Amino acid sequence: MRTMNAKVKALVVGCVLATGGQATAEGMDYETVTDLLHLVMSSDRTVYTRMIVNRLAVEEGVIKASEHFEDEKALVLPAQMFRFGAEMVAEETDEFSYSLLSLWPINKQNAPTTEMEKEGLEFISANPGENFYGEEELGGTNYFTAVYPDVAVATACYSCHNDHKDSPRTDFDAGDVMGGVVIRIPMD
Repeated sequence: MRTMNAKVKALVVGCVLATGGQATAEGMDYETVTDLLHLVMSSDRTVYTRMIVNRLAVEEGVIKASEHFEDEKALVLPAQMFRFGAEMVAEETDEFSYSLLSLWPINKQNAPTTEMEKEGLEFISANPGENFYGEEELGGTNYFTAVYPDVAVATACYSCHNDHKDSPRTDFDAGDVMGGVVIRIPMD
């Protein structure tokens, strides 16, 4: 009889939790669970950015992507798509949460608000390719907090940030760390 290995089990657990189901990550460490959750998030985000936004808005020019997507009948920006997904997950479960933050946010509400978030974003920016892990207490609850680099995977990423009037940084290039995905799991 075949059994699932730990990574597959964690991926299944993450997917079940993301859809509001009940599951346990028995026997898996927090780092493995957040790594696998991030793998799914990052893959979906990269596919949307490259296959939809970059192809249709930048390469083929058939539709634009805009933060005012409803008024302008445009594509949702990749960062907005990610935030909408995080909001839907938060409506379904408190087993984990995630967000996209940056040291150079266009929207100021996407700046770090905790010392752990700021430390994590500074670490991944200074150490390309590495993740940051820590524990923090917020509102009386202890959390395992992981921060993953959010890298410019297509021209649409860095050109949007470099050209935006509210961007505090305008020298991004392909492959640059533009921010970080913060995943939290309550430990109590």
